[in-house]
Amino acid sequence: MTVRWGILGAARFAEKHMAPAIHAAKGASLDALATSSPDKAERFRAFCPGLRVHDSYEGLLDDPEIDVVYIPLPNTLHVGWSLKALAAGKHVLCEKPIAMQAPEIDALIAARDQSGLLAAEAYMIVHHPQWQRTRALIADGAIGQVVHVEGLFGFDISADPGNIRNRPETGGGAIPDIGVYTYGSTRFATGAEPEDITQAALVFDRGVDVMAQVSAKFPGFTAHWVNSTRMFPAQTMTFVGSEGLIRLTAPFNAGVFGEARVEVHQPGLAIREERFPGVNQYVLQVEAFCRSVDGGEPYAWPLEEARATQRMIDRIYTKAQGGVSASSIRMMC
Repeated sequence: MTVRWGILGAARFAEKHMAPAIHAAKGASLDALATSSPDKAERFRAFCPGLRVHDSYEGLLDDPEIDVVYIPLPNTLHVGWSLKALAAGKHVLCEKPIAMQAPEIDALIAARDQSGLLAAEAYMIVHHPQWQRTRALIADGAIGQVVHVEGLFGFDISADPGNIRNRPETGGGAIPDIGVYTYGSTRFATGAEPEDITQAALVFDRGVDVMAQVSAKFPGFTAHWVNSTRMFPAQTMTFVGSEGLIRLTAPFNAGVFGEARVEVHQPGLAIREERFPGVNQYVLQVEAFCRSVDGGEPYAWPLEEARATQRMIDRIYTKAQGGVSASSIRMMC
């Protein structure tokens, strides 16, 4: 069975990454796009000539020949349009963060369960073999007991004030955009949940957090992450154990930032390296979603996982402002 996809909005990220991935994925067909811009539609038709174009989001949701709606809209629109898509009888893959606060995801879970449809956050890294391998290595005791996790993900968009990641009204900020990766990947790889957020130092610019230094305590180990949209591009994840260390060199934008490599450092300065060239994690994500829709295969990142990471984010904002909620922080800034 071919799963028929439509995209809600002609976002640049969708044009560059997800639309080509849907078009290339086995078991998927990119059939429709919702945009009122003919110029943007033509950029999608350049690699998908038969694409149907609806001039409204509602038009795509009403299209009876679409099975799945992919939503790359600004963060503040994710929950509302995901609920509308589920109500229209469509499966939903929505960009991260799927919500601005964890309780909003409860409504999505309820709508998913009531409809019997699949709804998920587009957290593509869990489909990449480097992360599946890292999770297996940790579970198998390749580095002994995890003692500490260190994560870094940043880049610089200071010269682009109109970027939705720089705008509070669209749910911008370093934490919503890239903190989800450092926090969520720690949870995914270790299978552990944080007991406490011990430090959260945030720097704000024009109403959004642009630098976040966060520390947390997990059962048996500590973690520290730095995320920024005002720094030289950098990304790495390191899992330090009692008997070794695992380092991922391109953990989040594999194939774009650099080749995906998992380094296993062991006693005696021994380093075992595993490389994953030519892997497109967006294609793998689409194919996994299609298999779940078609055959009921469990999806690797259900809404409950997205909610758990968002709960971390909510706690981080609260910690940073001494008990003030995330929504209040945005109003103050």
